Amino acid sequence: MSFSPNIYLLADEEYKKRRAKALADQKARHDELVEKFPRLLELEREMSETGMAASVAIAMGADAQKQIAALAEKNLKAQAERKSLLKAAGYPEDYLEPRYYCELCEDFGVVEGVYCECREQLLKKIAFSQLSELSPAESSTFENFDLSFYPDTPDPDTGIIPRVRMKEIFDYCLAYAEDFDTSSPSLFMHGKTGLGKTHLSLAIGGYLVNKGFGVIYGSAQNILTKLEREKFGRNYDDNIFAEESLLGCDLLIIDDLGAEFSTSFTTAAVYNIINTRISRGLPVIISTNLTPEELEDKYTQRITSRIIGNYTSLRFQGRDVRQLKRRLGK
Repeated sequence: MSFSPNIYLLADEEYKKRRAKALADQKARHDELVEKFPRLLELEREMSETGMAASVAIAMGADAQKQIAALAEKNLKAQAERKSLLKAAGYPEDYLEPRYYCELCEDFGVVEGVYCECREQLLKKIAFSQLSELSPAESSTFENFDLSFYPDTPDPDTGIIPRVRMKEIFDYCLAYAEDFDTSSPSLFMHGKTGLGKTHLSLAIGGYLVNKGFGVIYGSAQNILTKLEREKFGRNYDDNIFAEESLLGCDLLIIDDLGAEFSTSFTTAAVYNIINTRISRGLPVIISTNLTPEELEDKYTQRITSRIIGNYTSLRFQGRDVRQLKRRLGK
């Protein structure tokens, strides 16, 4: 399991922010109480001085045992008075201690050289947040995929019952997410607009992010535009769609392939993504409103042949769910 590089960088930045906030809040509480109770500052100075004196005495060896014991007793008395002062004023004993988001690692993300358990949760949170910024991931889950919007009567052209077909696709996608690993097959979701392709691809993506997999989602237009900016050095300000991230993430989701403006660059970039990830054995989910024949007309036979030959085809059927939801105010 691996997240894209920028997820790790964002996690490191978040830990710095959390720790800085904890220490700033601690200082604010400390300044507040010192102003109210000047004796508190005297006690803290006494604790600091006895601590330093004890350190010096320890270096003197066995001859300083009595002095060390006396300093320790003085330090403990100062600590006890400090606690009593706080308690008498109605404050908890630990009021002046830093309040870290994670007390275990104190917002370093590491405990004794080992990553803290909070780190994986933070990585997942950032990854899902990023997925949600680029897409309607929060509203596209398996739980809210509604099969009732699909007709339960046979299609006059194909004889297929859309609701039955979509139940099969839904079950397949759920099982795909539950059993996913980086050797899972690539998926080719195709069918007319508004049939739930984006919804189910994002449901898979969100499910996998919560399992700790590195998922990148983007419309074909956004992915290819940013790749072009990276290639030619024009205003490239993030690495969400950096080429190596796209080629190496656990799962890449390309939404609405074929809707982008085609150039020789975009065609070459699509081929490189598809071919490289096939070579590396890494899965892709492609969704498109185009038929395989229309894709071949837009791109080239060598691109569509790789998709048809290496991807599991899921043909979505029914009527435009988005329009139905708008009519019903959902």
